[in-house]
Amino acid sequence: MDKIALYFIPGLAAGPEIFENLNFSKDKYNINYLEWKEPLAIDESISNYAMRMCEDVKEKDPVLVGVSFGGIMAQEMSKFINTRKIILVSSVKTNQELPKRFKLAKFTKAYKLFPTNIVSNFEDYAKYFLGKSLQKRAKIYKKYLSVRSKSYIIWSISAVLNWKQNKLIQNIIHIHGTDDKVFPIKNIDNCINIKGGNHVMIITKGKKISKIIDKVLTC
Repeated sequence: MDKIALYFIPGLAAGPEIFENLNFSKDKYNINYLEWKEPLAIDESISNYAMRMCEDVKEKDPVLVGVSFGGIMAQEMSKFINTRKIILVSSVKTNQELPKRFKLAKFTKAYKLFPTNIVSNFEDYAKYFLGKSLQKRAKIYKKYLSVRSKSYIIWSISAVLNWKQNKLIQNIIHIHGTDDKVFPIKNIDNCINIKGGNHVMIITKGKKISKIIDKVLTC
């Protein structure tokens, strides 16, 4: 039996480290991790960017697993390559599932005021996190938000807010947490719920997500 090719796409500003708690049989799957590229320009279309991401997919009919913005990118990539399945985690299937505050940010252009220095120079800002819980959170962000280029961050935020996908792409499995604050589940249709899962559940509930993915691909 041929192995199933899995290609994992991380969330906005994140690296492959966010998938470290997933667990899949190497006898059943070929595991691959995609990394974000530097945009060619601030106004590079998400379609052109997705086409460039496809250059790193070397196997036929892969399963694309995208987290958050990575889920949006997986859907855009599926317009250029044949996929066995698209699996979204903590993401959205159309722009209609985006929360109202995202639409407001798009309308007001408020996202252009996003303080990109906080991400691109994380170490300089970490000392301002006070309290044990925030210090712990700062360490988590420092570890997983490894893509800190200002041009990439500005581009990716704009790409999410201006995403024009209004029709559902077929062959999608959507896994979503009931406590997701970024993409509230009240806006999400037809998904596999993970009770108590938040927007970073790919890290905190990796074992459960792995089982769900394995089940939908092998049942």
